[in-house]
Amino acid sequence: MFLYKAIVFLPLIGAIIAGLFGRAIGAKASEYITSGLMIVAAVLSWYVFITVGMGHHEGGPIKVEVLRWIQSGGIDVSWSLRVDTLTSVMLIVVNTVSTLVHVYSIGYMHHDPHRPRFFAYLSLFTFAMLMLVTADNLAQMFFGWEGVGLASYLLIGFWFKKPSANAAAMKAFIVNRVGDFGFILGIASVFVLFGAINFDTIFANAASFAHAEGGEGHEVVLNLFGMHLDKADALTGACLLLFMGAMGKSAQFLLHTWLPDAMEGPTPVSALIHAATMVTAGVFLVARMSPLFELSPDALVVVTVIGAITAFFAATVGLVQNDIKRVIAYSTCSQLGYMFVALGVGAYGAAIFHLFTHAFFKALLFLGAGSVIHAVDGEQDMRYMGGLRKHIPVTFWMMTIGTLALTGVGIPFTPIGFAGFFSKDVIIEAAYAAHSPVAGFAFTLLVIAALFTSFYSWRLAFLTFFGQPRASHEVMHHVHESPQVMLVPLYILAAGAVLAGVLFEGRFYGEEYAEFWKGALFTSEHNELLEHFHHVPAWVALSPFIAMLVGFVTAWYMYIKSPSTPRVLAQQHRVLYQFLLNKWYFDELYDFLFVRSAKALGRFLWKKGDVGVIDTYGPNGIAARVVDVTNRVVRLQTGYLYHYAFAMLIGIAALVTWMMLGSSF
Repeated sequence: MFLYKAIVFLPLIGAIIAGLFGRAIGAKASEYITSGLMIVAAVLSWYVFITVGMGHHEGGPIKVEVLRWIQSGGIDVSWSLRVDTLTSVMLIVVNTVSTLVHVYSIGYMHHDPHRPRFFAYLSLFTFAMLMLVTADNLAQMFFGWEGVGLASYLLIGFWFKKPSANAAAMKAFIVNRVGDFGFILGIASVFVLFGAINFDTIFANAASFAHAEGGEGHEVVLNLFGMHLDKADALTGACLLLFMGAMGKSAQFLLHTWLPDAMEGPTPVSALIHAATMVTAGVFLVARMSPLFELSPDALVVVTVIGAITAFFAATVGLVQNDIKRVIAYSTCSQLGYMFVALGVGAYGAAIFHLFTHAFFKALLFLGAGSVIHAVDGEQDMRYMGGLRKHIPVTFWMMTIGTLALTGVGIPFTPIGFAGFFSKDVIIEAAYAAHSPVAGFAFTLLVIAALFTSFYSWRLAFLTFFGQPRASHEVMHHVHESPQVMLVPLYILAAGAVLAGVLFEGRFYGEEYAEFWKGALFTSEHNELLEHFHHVPAWVALSPFIAMLVGFVTAWYMYIKSPSTPRVLAQQHRVLYQFLLNKWYFDELYDFLFVRSAKALGRFLWKKGDVGVIDTYGPNGIAARVVDVTNRVVRLQTGYLYHYAFAMLIGIAALVTWMMLGSSF
């Protein structure tokens, strides 16, 4: 049992050492201690994955109680670690990527004087994420959920002297609070419905809330504002509120605006938070709560629609972005949409498989982008790069592998391909095979998104590494490959991007599905998708491959064969180009609807409330009146003797008068 506690608490120990004693022990010691503890945690996580996930463990999830936590009224919650196959997958994703980011940051952040604080934040974030994925109840999950939000705020705004970084950190924190409000209401709803927030109790009683024969599912359980909600409706409401929390953390459509701006943080932060860990928290939440979502078809329809729209929307915006990190950020947003579509149609194993493979190739792309930025003296605009493959060949090949994995390059109908070929393509097939009323809608948008993904991914590669150098001569003169401490993590991630798909395909959603998951993901008896999506028509299986080819050829033509074409198209379709370049104007819309109105309300309350009431009648007003009285009293201190004698005479007269009048009564 100590093994599981060590995995979770080693990052916390590193965060405490670097955070409290970093100045005393120095930057190097902080880097080595936090990275060393993360390496140990990652090795132990792989051991747990092999023994729990790939082994023959029986008897349900492993429970490790850390301490008794909350005992109040009907709530009896322990701080316990829940370890099953789903947990073991998340452990290796979180700790492997975090370890590589720690090591990579030793080279990337070597110039920063605040390295102990940076590494403390990285380890703190990792601990919070581990608390989230090992939670045995909703309260513990929410603790990790909010811890991740806090740590992401600190990391995004790490360079706090940059106004843009501060604004991005605030934006991420506030937008996530919107989703978190829904999550809180979802937890409250679950407690009202089940009388508990422990997963085992919730899952054991979930079936009674489905549409059962004989009307059991229609039993009225909640009277809300005059509306009588039966079990099925109440369950759907709870699921939608939980999904609202997932939308915020996983940057889904309408709550996505924080993710691109979060690129203001250091590049290792982008790889850790916005590629493999924090943004997958929402996917994990829905997968963990699959016993509830699986019994609520209406909630699954909403999940599918939001996921499909997100995949399409983010892919369209990624087509025209010029910042190398923002292109990858919108790619992340789009791929998260794929995962939610898989969850929405009931292909939970496929969703987690794409989360698993995506962690490798997206972290590889982000860290590769960091290597490029490091080489070109901090430049992030791809329009000022070009021709870099000869100067930084290792980074070029690493990013090429990441691009091949992201775009899903492979040979159809064979077990030969990069990671995305196995995980992304199967989601498209599952969307087609699902018996969902929005399956066709989701399938169409995902195929289009696959084409756009291929286009913007190869556009990034061609603009960055091919053609003539567009950077200044001085910058090109200093272009150099990154040190080995930054390249070794790329090698490991590249191995994952190549092998993760072919090695684990059968376990996550294939013939070994049941043996691998061991009940960690719930699939109802009516869900036959596991069987159906293995028998889709050939044209469906070929559609993502064809989309990938079309995207690649189009990008090659526009940025290698005829480099003037993009500028001509942008001028001919200026309205559409500006619409995509400005991200569908969501930031402007939200600024008009929410930001300006909130500021106007704040100014009104300040003028009418603070100045008009508090400063006049409140604590500030009382203090001001005391000052006024004091100023008047001070004037009595004139220094003239006859003034004091006159005051004494007045006082004696007043005292005698009071005594005379008092005695008469």
